[in-house]
Amino acid sequence: MNSSSPIRFTVIGVPQPGGSKRHVGNGVIIDANRKAKPWKSAVAAFACAAYSGPLLTGALEVSARFYLPRPKGHYGTGRNEGVLKASAPRDHTKKPDTTKLWRSTEDALKGVLWRDDSQVVMSTLSKQYGEPARVEIEVITRR
Repeated sequence: MNSSSPIRFTVIGVPQPGGSKRHVGNGVIIDANRKAKPWKSAVAAFACAAYSGPLLTGALEVSARFYLPRPKGHYGTGRNEGVLKASAPRDHTKKPDTTKLWRSTEDALKGVLWRDDSQVVMSTLSKQYGEPARVEIEVITRR
């Protein structure tokens, strides 16, 4: 792969944050978010479908655009059901943090697209409202 042929794929589903861990005893530590494991599995599966070559080596640039569902309270009721309220915020400024969303997604790609997260030298991350809920990922090998 070279810098002119990026790997692009979309993972459909509600992106889940990662990073927070909890100790459950006997030296076992698990992700505090029980939905993180299925999310990571989905990310890995979509990545495998998009790219079947050897693990990427060298420096990587990554773009990840997270789209999260709007809460029901952003929409009207009755005859305005499904209509976005004028007062609904444009930007997604609530939890989860963009970096925590990326942390779980990046972890899912280790050993699937690249050898180690340290290869990611540049990342462009964003989160916003959007349907369907998803993440759009692009990976470019730097030369």
